[in-house]
Amino acid sequence: MFGLGPMELLIVAGIVLLLFGSRLPKVMRSLGEGIVEFKRGVQGGIEDESSRPRDPGRVESH
Repeated sequence: MFGLGPMELLIVAGIVLLLFGSRLPKVMRSLGEGIVEFKRGVQGGIEDESSRPRDPGRVESH
């Protein structure tokens, strides 16, 4: 990943922790909620597709 070794990644993680340490829990919570909402939307889209009656005259391409 971008030619960074484990030591460089550790340094970058430390800098991120110093800069965003106080806001990190809130940011991670928001990120988690966003991922959950995205998964719900994807599942809802799949369920909508499968629950929708098929049109016998329509040819589906896969």
